[in-house]
Amino acid sequence: MKHKKIIYSLVIIAVLVIAGIITGCALFLNHPVKSETKAYLYIDDDDTADSVYHKIEANLQVSSLTGLRMLASWSGYEEHVRTGAYRLTPSENTLAIFRKLRNGNQTPVQVTIPSVRTVGTLIRTVSRQLMTDSTSIATLLNDSAYCARLGYDKYTLPALFIPNTYEVYWNIGPEEFIKRMVKEHDRFWNGKRTEQAKAIGFTPIEIATIASIVEEETANKAEKPMVAGLYINRLHKDMLLQADPTVKFALQEFGLRRILNKHLEADSPYNTYKYAGLPPGPIRIPSVDGLESVLNYSRHDYLYMCAKEDFSGTHNFAKNINEHLANARRYQQALNQRKIMK
Repeated sequence: MKHKKIIYSLVIIAVLVIAGIITGCALFLNHPVKSETKAYLYIDDDDTADSVYHKIEANLQVSSLTGLRMLASWSGYEEHVRTGAYRLTPSENTLAIFRKLRNGNQTPVQVTIPSVRTVGTLIRTVSRQLMTDSTSIATLLNDSAYCARLGYDKYTLPALFIPNTYEVYWNIGPEEFIKRMVKEHDRFWNGKRTEQAKAIGFTPIEIATIASIVEEETANKAEKPMVAGLYINRLHKDMLLQADPTVKFALQEFGLRRILNKHLEADSPYNTYKYAGLPPGPIRIPSVDGLESVLNYSRHDYLYMCAKEDFSGTHNFAKNINEHLANARRYQQALNQRKIMK
């Protein structure tokens, strides 16, 4: 009898062990994520374990999270929730997902730096793509001492940013983000491009300033080197740039389609009809195409340009004032015909 009791006990223990293994496999080795698309879990700095579970259940196609909850409770994860963006895939089991969240093994996300008119617009766009809020980035970039350490001021700051798409961690802080932008700026302005700028007599900031005017003048990629060449010709001849986009920037009236004499009286260092040379900084954050169009500008003798009367978005170019005035009359007549007065 004693021998039988031992056997029965061993059988019961074995059954319990097997049941435990089966239960453990069901809870911890199951694959809770069912979505085949790229599914990201975004954990903010104010999230708790409960809100993390809620986000998973609300935003991802998942089965039971019982195993994940158990592992989190046993490990103390609930007191050490780590922020970040985590890509969860159907191939990952509950244990792998738990380890990813517990260790903070987040997945890089893509952040796009756009070519926009103002740094404020850029900040708002970036903050919508990252955990950090726009106020924290703006506070940093409005700190004149901080910007000075980077080599910029409020006028030249747009030249820092190189529009592109970059991989970063979603919870990157504002200072780390700016450091990354400095790194990407320096990567773009490598030895070759710096030498190109120097060879034509400009600094990278000045190249960005010219490029910003070019891009406000034309959206036509093929025409940008022509426009860049025209402005460089005027600068080399010590002529006023007389660039309409700088007047719009000075007035902060970007919708103007017709620049009148009253607009040219704006007393601003950005008004290139009144002040010689380049404005104090870029009037937008220029694209890579814009920057390259200045570095590789077209060599020609044009000094004047006027929008084409067909409203194609391109320009008629002229080498002398008489040719230019003829082009301007045709454009003004087209504006009058369409009753465009401002």
